Amino acid sequence: MTTTQQLGQVVAERRFEAVAGDGARTPVTVLIGAPVPDPAAGGDWFCPHRVEGLGEDSGGGAFGVDSLQALLLSVHALQLALDQRAEEASVRLEWLGLPHTGLTVDPAPYLGLRPRD
Repeated sequence: MTTTQQLGQVVAERRFEAVAGDGARTPVTVLIGAPVPDPAAGGDWFCPHRVEGLGEDSGGGAFGVDSLQALLLSVHALQLALDQRAEEASVRLEWLGLPHTGLTVDPAPYLGLRPRD
């Protein structure tokens, strides 16, 4: 696992391509750090993340009441940030050649469950 000063221990990474209207492709990477206790928040947790390659590189994160909520909210915040930044840059994001980021999933098919209505 990779470690950086801003993120701490990187626990997840995903690579996308930003595709411009003329077909030009630019790599985009998101990194998610391990959730850590927030000493200033009285028991809350913080999960940092970073976007590289879609405009100016930037970091962010999300707080949660426990490490899992912080992680889930950080992934959700990443999805919102990527959508906004892609729109501002007039590009679409692709992951594995598909026209989405894959950051939101319906787990039902993977767990052998019926899809939600």
